[in-house]
Formats: sequence, structure tokens, C-alpha cells
Amino acid sequence: MAKNPKVVADSVLEALGGKENIYRVSHCATRLRVELHDDQKLDKQAFDSIPGVSGYFFQSGQHQIILGTGFVNKVFAELVNQGVAEEQGEKEEPSGGSNKTKIQQLTKTFADIFIPVIPVLIATGLLMGLRGLLINGFGMEMSDTVLVLSQVLTDTAFTFIPVFVAWSAMKTFGGSPVLGVALGLMLVAPQLPDKWAVTFGDAEPLLLPFLGFDIPITGMQSSILPAVFMGWLAATIEKKARKFVPEALDLILTPFITLLFSLVLGLIMVGPLILGIENLITSGIMYFFELPFGIGGFVYGGAIQFLTITGMHHTIVPISVKMVAETGYDLINPIGTAAIAGQAGAAIAVIIQQKNKIKRSNMYGSVIPAFLGITEPVMFAINLPKVKPFFFGCLGGAVGGGLASILGIAAQGTGSTMLPGLLLYIGDGFFQYILVILVALATSFLVTFAAYREKQEAEQPALNYKVNHG
Repeated sequence: MAKNPKVVADSVLEALGGKENIYRVSHCATRLRVELHDDQKLDKQAFDSIPGVSGYFFQSGQHQIILGTGFVNKVFAELVNQGVAEEQGEKEEPSGGSNKTKIQQLTKTFADIFIPVIPVLIATGLLMGLRGLLINGFGMEMSDTVLVLSQVLTDTAFTFIPVFVAWSAMKTFGGSPVLGVALGLMLVAPQLPDKWAVTFGDAEPLLLPFLGFDIPITGMQSSILPAVFMGWLAATIEKKARKFVPEALDLILTPFITLLFSLVLGLIMVGPLILGIENLITSGIMYFFELPFGIGGFVYGGAIQFLTITGMHHTIVPISVKMVAETGYDLINPIGTAAIAGQAGAAIAVIIQQKNKIKRSNMYGSVIPAFLGITEPVMFAINLPKVKPFFFGCLGGAVGGGLASILGIAAQGTGSTMLPGLLLYIGDGFFQYILVILVALATSFLVTFAAYREKQEAEQPALNYKVNHG
């Protein structure tokens, strides 16, 4: 029977304590992500009996309801139709303050900033793969005009990524998103020397005399952390400015103050320092993945799902984006794919052992998204509740990740993994990428099938699993 998004939205809303109890709601590819005014009003057990809900867990200060690819968009739209805004009211913190750690807060902030940006990066990556398929797979020759147009499609998002990030950061930190767009454009303004032209000696940076020193100024094409900093800084300045600017002059003075001070502090003073830190982090990550004998890939492939449990995997996104923007390749992508394939293989072994047809049917709904590159449903609904399959899945990810590093394969874009990621390897590492997936999946499947036995009588439905860090 087809799932009814309105019925599911009504049931989810009731379990969350009603519309008035929602402080903020958003969604990613498979999950509703909800923050509540009063967590005590939440009925976690109710999610077990809602058709269409594959699982629930609490992570990084958010109640996350697993609904699945595509269906989550329909349920979210129904919530909006019922008057649930993305953010409503003032958040009332407990008397003891927020119960989220600094790491949880940082992770959530990165997630809030980059989740809205990811779709355009995925689309751009797939376009890169499609061009590779046409040129390398079918031998198509493109005219100069068509080639330029294809480059506009594939290169624009990564070149102007500071614009997207500054917009999203400004929105996340409570500022006016349009000012974030303006600041992001200033970071890549054509009047400034192009960062890459300066790097390769084809242009000279602007020099600003300051206290006897010359401060070099360049554009910040493809930069991530400076744009995040700019969004935070501008949102902070804007909110403070509104406190003392008269209402009659707010429309004129507040944007003026925000843009002026954000540009001076962000582009000229603090921005270059943040850019240097970003370059240092990226260089360190690149060195790690280039360690001999696939060590970097083995470690990352086995450990990344532990970060996913806490939500800290979102901190890897800016590194991947910057890597593609600077080199045109993503070394992390095939290793992350191996980690997902490992969890999928372990889950399939569990499903095969499951004799209860209803339970087995529900499990299939959680494992399918893994083959589309989304690991949370299979991990939270099947592997983590049973503990051992999760670790066996990590083992498969480690073996596949180590193989990916040894083979030296890299994606020609970012954002897409598993089957959708195939397009990113057309003409360069296609069959090696498939081999990595198969090795990771087979390793975890065989180990799980041999070493784990499903407790058919005592085992509770896997979809009842809940993680509560609160």
C-alpha cells in the first residue's frame, strides 16, 4: 500500500508534541531534522507504529525521523502546509543552559551550513561525469562553444562556492541571506586578483599598507572556511547594528554597516589568516590519504562511520569541496563509498538471516538508500542496534578504503557515492571504483554472515532502535 504523506505528517506531528512544540524543522535526503521547545512532550514510542517511518534517533541536538529518499520531501511539504515554519518562536534553553557539547554544536552548525549547498554540488558532479561519459565513453567531439557551455555547467559552482557558503552561513547564524550573497560575491569579485593566478605567478596581489606592513589581498575563489567566517561575522555585526540603529534608518544603515565592516575585517584582516588555516588542513588531509600501502584509506574507511554516528562527518564536506575546487579530484569519495558499501554488505547478511517476513521487508526499505549513497538508515535501523554488524561493516569499509588508496582512484567531482557516483569515474577509475564497492561489500557480508547469528525469538524489531544522547 502506498504511503500517504499527509497521514504520516499528522502522526509525526502528534508524536512531536504538536505544531506549537516545534522550534526548528528541516530535512536532508532521508530524514526530518527537528528541534523542539520541550523534549519532554516527545513520544518516541509513537514512531514505532507510524507506517512510513523507518526509524528514529537523536543526534547533534536534533530529533531525526527516517522517512526515506523522496518521501521525506513530501512529508516536509505537508508539515509546511499545516503551518509548520522552518523556524518558529524563540528557543527556550533549559535553566542549566544548552546540553549540547561544543563539538555537537560545531557539528550541527556545519551540517546546517552545508546541507543546503550539497544538492548543487551533487548536480555539478553528475554533470562532470556525464561529460566524461560522452567524451571518454562514446568518443564524442565537442565544438568549442559546446565545450565552454559544459564548463559553465561544471565549473561555476566550485569556482563561486564562497557565494553559496556565505549565503547559507549568513542564514544559519541568523543574518540576512541576501547580504551573505553580496559578501560571497565580494570574495570572488573580478576586480580582485584571482587567487589561482597569484598562486601560479600570473598575477600580483593587491598590497594594502597597514602599520608599516603591506597586506596582500587576493580573491578567495574556491575557498570554504573564509566564507563560513564571513557569514558568521556579518550576521553578528548585523544583529548588533540593529540594536542601536534607529528604526527609520535601519533599511539604509544596517546593510551599509554590515557590508563595510564585514568586508574590511573578513577580506583584509582575518580572512587571509583563515585561508591559511584552511590550506594547512587541506594539505594535511591530502598527505594522509597519500600515505603508502593504503594506510590512510584503511583508517578513514574503517573510522568514518563512527563520525557519522555523532554527525561529525559533515565536517569532512568542506574539505572534499575544496579538494575538488583546487585539484579537480576528490580522493575522499571512493573511500567514503567503501565505508557505505561495508555497512550495506553487513546489513544484507542480517536480512538474509531474518525469518520474519515483516521484519525482513522493513529492513529492505532501510538498506536500499545505502546503494544510493545514504548510509544513516541502514546503520541506525539495522547495524547499530545489533552492534556486531556495525563493526563488521566498518571492517569492510576499511578493506575497501585501503584498496581505493592503493589503486589511487579519485572522483572527478563530489557529492555522489555508491551507484550514483559511477558517473564521477567515467574514463578514469570506473572499473576500479566498482571493484572497491564489491570488495567492501563482500568483506562485510561474508564476515557478518559467518560470525553473526540473528536471534529470531528474542530480537526486537530493528526499526525500533533509538539513540539518545540527550
